[in-house]
Amino acid sequence: MTRDDLEGALRETLSRRVAAPPPLAVDPAGLAIRQARRIRRRRTLTGISLAVVATSALTAGMAQLGEHPGRVSTPVVVLGGPTVSASWPVAPAPDSPPADGQAELIVGGALLTADGKRHDLGLGPVERAQRLPERGGWLVVSARTPGGRTLWVVPPGESPQVLLAGAEEIALTPDGRRVGWRDGDGLFVAGLVGRQLVAATGTPNAAGAAPVRFVGDRLLVRARDGGHLIWQPGPGPLPAGDRGVLDVYGVLPDGRLAARVPADDSRRSCLALLDPATLEPGRTGCGPALTGDGLGAVSADGRWLLVNGLGGTGGALLVDLASPGLTARAAGPAVSGAVAWTGSTVATYVDRGGVLARVRPERTVAGERASSTLLSGVTAGDRPVVVTGGS
Repeated sequence: MTRDDLEGALRETLSRRVAAPPPLAVDPAGLAIRQARRIRRRRTLTGISLAVVATSALTAGMAQLGEHPGRVSTPVVVLGGPTVSASWPVAPAPDSPPADGQAELIVGGALLTADGKRHDLGLGPVERAQRLPERGGWLVVSARTPGGRTLWVVPPGESPQVLLAGAEEIALTPDGRRVGWRDGDGLFVAGLVGRQLVAATGTPNAAGAAPVRFVGDRLLVRARDGGHLIWQPGPGPLPAGDRGVLDVYGVLPDGRLAARVPADDSRRSCLALLDPATLEPGRTGCGPALTGDGLGAVSADGRWLLVNGLGGTGGALLVDLASPGLTARAAGPAVSGAVAWTGSTVATYVDRGGVLARVRPERTVAGERASSTLLSGVTAGDRPVVVTGGS
């Protein structure tokens, strides 16, 4: 083979290799196809999972309506979702707010109106109940159960509907427009619009804390160590609690809090009016010895406090919050639950014997004790609850 023939053969071989590129280690087309299939499978599984979650939440909410409030299996929060109803007995259309000395009660899951009519609501044991404004119905909080507490809204002329289930503690504003609750280590606040909780906010870092009551747009919280703090709802951690506040009974119109604080000798406690921003005590009275049950309520005008005392027979005390030393007078039998104030004229509550008691401040100042009324249709297992609110 001549030199020219050799060069020609080499040129032909090289040209063929350039025209046919070597095979790649990875097939781009196959890789793209396989990746697209994985993405499609992942999206399909995600869609199925979301459908299962949504179905489970709806089923759990419907199940809560079909069973006793104490049989809560998992926490359920209805936040802006569809309203789920059931074939429960319906509530009556609310009458005008009860007049002085009259009261609505929840007894054995039934509503007893001020005129004595009984309406079965199909609810279990109840801890608190209050009227919604403008005759909007009632809010009802169940008693504590192994599954937590349940919050019901009872619209006029309709069946009770669950708003919140499985909560460990629940707090309501006096007008029922906001709800605070604890679920596990989380503390949350939401607004109530119609029959739904909306715009929920909160923090997951609130282990051991419990909502007590609202102070304006903030929430009074009992910390894990027993102290209290004022919390502006948000995602951050809670501030430290103030161990100098033992119990808070209510909020005055100017924002001050009627509270129980330790006395100087630490063996007793005193009443004090606290600054709502700092929880620092202002005017203080250490005359009456108070129980540690935290029961009590402030009248709508902020003049009077009805609270349980330790002295004498251990009954209820009427405290004049306008007096320099927060003067207290014996008022009647001990309070066992909520106190419903009609303005500043009458405080109505159920005593420890299940009897309805009424305290009229002007008569108590004159030395008269509370009047009592036996409740008909109350069995030994019933725990009557006075309905508060009504404006």
